[in-house]
Amino acid sequence: MTGIRLHAPAPGWAIDADVVVVGSGVAGLTAALRCTAAGLRTVVVTKARLDDGSTRWAQGGIAAALGEGDTPEQHLDDTLVAGAGLCDERAVRTLVTEGPDAVRRLIETGADFDKTSEGEIALTREGGHHRRRIAHAGGDATGAEISRALVEAIRDRGVRTIEHALVLDLLTDAEGRTAGVTLHVMGEGRHDGVGAVHAPAVVLATGGMGQVFSATTNPAVSTGDGVALALRAGAEVSDLEFVQFHPTVLFLGAGAEGQQPLVSEAVRGEGAHLVDADGVRFMLGQHELAELAPRDVVAKAITRRMQEHGTEHMYLDARHFGAEMWERRFPTILAACRAHGIDPVTEPIPVAPAAHYASGGVRTDLRGRTTVPGLYACGEVACTGVHGANRLASNSLLEGLVFAERIVEDVVAAAPRAAGAPVPHPAPVTLPLPGTDARTRIQRTMTNGAGVLRSEASLREAADALDALHEEAVAGGTDDSKAAEPGVDSWETTNLLCVARVLVAAARRREETRGCHWREDRPERDDAHWRRHLVVRLTPERTLDVRTTDTYDFPSTVTA
Repeated sequence: MTGIRLHAPAPGWAIDADVVVVGSGVAGLTAALRCTAAGLRTVVVTKARLDDGSTRWAQGGIAAALGEGDTPEQHLDDTLVAGAGLCDERAVRTLVTEGPDAVRRLIETGADFDKTSEGEIALTREGGHHRRRIAHAGGDATGAEISRALVEAIRDRGVRTIEHALVLDLLTDAEGRTAGVTLHVMGEGRHDGVGAVHAPAVVLATGGMGQVFSATTNPAVSTGDGVALALRAGAEVSDLEFVQFHPTVLFLGAGAEGQQPLVSEAVRGEGAHLVDADGVRFMLGQHELAELAPRDVVAKAITRRMQEHGTEHMYLDARHFGAEMWERRFPTILAACRAHGIDPVTEPIPVAPAAHYASGGVRTDLRGRTTVPGLYACGEVACTGVHGANRLASNSLLEGLVFAERIVEDVVAAAPRAAGAPVPHPAPVTLPLPGTDARTRIQRTMTNGAGVLRSEASLREAADALDALHEEAVAGGTDDSKAAEPGVDSWETTNLLCVARVLVAAARRREETRGCHWREDRPERDDAHWRRHLVVRLTPERTLDVRTTDTYDFPSTVTA
């Protein structure tokens, strides 16, 4: 254990449980439902409302070998190709073989997927898939439907939930095992202020860290809280340099910041073309799948074309769909575009890459166990080894389903163990809170230095700027920026600074281009030296320990 904590008041209240699930996306709610069904006292903690996580925003769908002629082996092959040599094949095989039944159980829970005229699940294609294997709902509102079904099930089963609560730190017992979490509940209510949930098992399902960049498809709650908490608790994280930038995000202007509207890959799956201002399809000849190449390939091609033309965006042309298809198949995207003054029925959509998905995260084994006993992770916050250097489209919802169920099996098997009494660290170290303007500075630093295009020079500049922010926080602010007070904004910013520093350190260390990690100064993939994973932990001295694995095999965790 590091003994490092957020600067926060001591808990003023506590409740007991068998397991606490942090997060309310597909991974967290699936874990909570399964734990409850197994008779475990389960508490769900979520930072906003139950349906405010990233799952709700997923448009395209969920990938699984459900169609005639498709097989888990074909799904595995496509996933390994997208992962650029760094997938853990055991994890991928687990995903693709257990995935179809996991989707069927999701349907039994209440999720209603789109059907063909014959009553079968309608399937589409997305980038990197050689088969139509993406199940979708509401045309382009898959995440919203999955979230609706799971939230309804949680409420129907009376699962205890604490909404509007930011989890702060992990509690541990005298033996270093998980003993629960501390959290801050926002606003009025019986559990107002800082409190604790005591439990022998904690499942992190906190989603991603997209808000570390200026422009992202992620909701405002995606501030890397789970990864930062795990690091402070002494857990290892892996592959954080592999941030997937979605190629087709609605371009709202060079100064646009925060969450940007996504234009799903399924639009290209149904036949939309990427074109430049002259109407030229520039993906032809770039990859055998053209517009349906893996996301890193498409994002790089768009960025290159933008550089060549001196422009800030390209276009997605789907005018040939016609109004009826747009309204039936992509009503959410159509409404978002029209809300911003663009009509995809009559004009091409301006698009540019934006931060979308973290392929890396808290390192786990095939049962979701981290390197801290009793602490589990699943969904985007985790690094199971499934995604490698680049996530295959629509594998994320499936990963959340499959590995959440595997975690529950392990938690249930360990259920007789009672939570040890939480003990304070003998010499706790609190992280300094960054100044009031730090969040914007972190985001712009990361976008400029660690975005789609990276180099040693840009990453060094980013590292220096992030180090300066850390030193300012240690010093208690600057003349222009007063020191922050403990609270949700400053805690989130502390988490963002933590994950930003880890991401940049890993990106500097990986001196090659692989998957969604694109180094301009190291443009080639280097399997001889870099078909390896980077593993990072936070030392008790608040420094980063970065090591490289000996092989591309995903290292096992040390959980007893």
